[in-house]
Amino acid sequence: MKIIDLAEQTRILGLLPGELGELRAEIDGVRAGEIARPVREIAPIAVRTHHLAIRCLQQLDALSTSQYAVMKNGHENLASMSEAALRISVAASLCTYGITGRTDALLYEDGDRTADTSRSYLSEATGDLDRAAGTYRGLAQNLSRRLASAAARAEDQLLIDRAAAERRVTAVKIPTASEPPVLRDRGR
Repeated sequence: MKIIDLAEQTRILGLLPGELGELRAEIDGVRAGEIARPVREIAPIAVRTHHLAIRCLQQLDALSTSQYAVMKNGHENLASMSEAALRISVAASLCTYGITGRTDALLYEDGDRTADTSRSYLSEATGDLDRAAGTYRGLAQNLSRRLASAAARAEDQLLIDRAAAERRVTAVKIPTASEPPVLRDRGR
């Protein structure tokens, strides 16, 4: 179990809703327009959203292998964080679908001549970003409260110490090169 700076993680969690809100505003702006140049208008948003999803997954990975995982409600919070990261990833994919829906209309005769298909995908993307922002806002507030409370910090420290002690007890002995492996007779 890694020990990481949870105050810094709280700060990062707290910044995510703002970043998601900025992406949402950009998507809303594109959705309200004509979407005449789908790649130029939507692709930069899709790329930034994919990058944000990767950053969220990296933070999830860092927190899942740290003391955060054994703190009170740690596993439930990680599950919520996983779902929020998924929503951001889905939003990025929906933006990509928005590009495809509009380019199909521009390239093929039987395509939707309006931007309604793309607007629908972009609308779904903003819904996912809104839900992810709400999740991250709640996670940041909860972690901030736990770090600010002496009683909660003491409770978490007990859980962390207990988990560390259990890891030491359950460590598996791995044979070294000087110890030959034990071969079992299979009755042949």
